[in-house]
Amino acid sequence: MKVGIVGIGAVGSSAAYAMIMSGAASELVLIDPDEGLARAQAEDLEDATPFASPARVRADSYPGLAGARLVALCCGARRRPGESRLELVARNAEIFREVVAGVMAHAPDAVVLVVSNPVDLLTGLVSRLSGLAPGRVLGTGTLLDTARFRARLASFAGVSPRSVHGYVLGEHGDSEVLVWSTATVGGVPLAQFAEQLGRPLTAEAIAMVDEGVRHGGARIIQGKGATFYGIGGAITQIARAVRDDERVLLTVSAPSPELDACLSLPRIVGAQGVERTLIPALTADELAALERSAGILRKAAIP
Repeated sequence: MKVGIVGIGAVGSSAAYAMIMSGAASELVLIDPDEGLARAQAEDLEDATPFASPARVRADSYPGLAGARLVALCCGARRRPGESRLELVARNAEIFREVVAGVMAHAPDAVVLVVSNPVDLLTGLVSRLSGLAPGRVLGTGTLLDTARFRARLASFAGVSPRSVHGYVLGEHGDSEVLVWSTATVGGVPLAQFAEQLGRPLTAEAIAMVDEGVRHGGARIIQGKGATFYGIGGAITQIARAVRDDERVLLTVSAPSPELDACLSLPRIVGAQGVERTLIPALTADELAALERSAGILRKAAIP
């Protein structure tokens, strides 16, 4: 599958590397305003291909996106330490207006994946600017947050994260909603599993997991300036879903008429992007939190 990546800094290059090593893409086109950086990244990434699945990697401009099935937008300004994702809006909106025009001119049939923050607001903007059919534009949303949630629940339960199911919904940001009520371990409700384990799910345990999920990204940024390996893995999972028409359930961001905002809900992702959105059963408190999250995003939406 041919994949375009616009913005080949730490996030874009990590995604490219993950796709090469996992075989998710057979051709990668790298675009960046810094053409020297794009060429260097392409050469470095190409050096990894003998150790993984065969893949062609090149630096190019927008015309090189022709025929791409997926274009990942990893461009824009980087989040600064102490800066919220929503504060990035003005700095990134203008960049995206130019980028979307270039992508649509040469890859109008691609699924467009928004990665840059604030991902929910930019996904809404790209959806409007592109004019693509609903579902063809999606954002990474809370996919990484959901992975963090499952990983921390797995650590608490002493099992593999693959045995844990749970969702983080809403904004990819401070108002995100950890859905505890439907979390399961091996199909067993989390609270029931914890009781059988002899480690009840106390308020303290819940607070520790919540803090680890909600503030994990901020801690990484404080320590190393950016997050990129985890999101690179998330982008690769979406790429595989598109390539193989997996129709896998992922918490990705897309315009959600149900809540009048662009945010993350469980969505079936396949070859054409988002094919269907599911509304999970939530407690009254979780539903209220999700509606608050939607309200925050509505107020901050990019005109």
